[in-house]
Amino acid sequence: MRKIRSQTLGIDQGSAVLFSDFADDGVMWSGTGPREKRVHVTFDGVFLSDPVVTVSISMWDTDQKTNQRADISAANITPSGFDIVFKTWGDTRIARIRANWTAVGELHDDDVWDVS
Repeated sequence: MRKIRSQTLGIDQGSAVLFSDFADDGVMWSGTGPREKRVHVTFDGVFLSDPVVTVSISMWDTDQKTNQRADISAANITPSGFDIVFKTWGDTRIARIRANWTAVGELHDDDVWDVS
């Protein structure tokens, strides 16, 4: 469990289209086996430390003739941003994915002075 000590809590959120591979026969649509797509997100401001980040699929467009396999996560989380990582495997054909994300963490508090 993470304990947030600050009186100033920051929440940033957004949405990102990770890919649209059906349009150009990209690897998520035409490939097979393990595949991965990473998209970097930059926060609107900078957190005091690494925030807690959640990601979820908000839109997915898949081929009905194959199994639907997906793994989505946040990686490389820093105070200024993170990577959304989407993975699939096998014969899964994915045309498009959109992900929503939320970051929660401490912000700088102007009322807290560092006198050291």
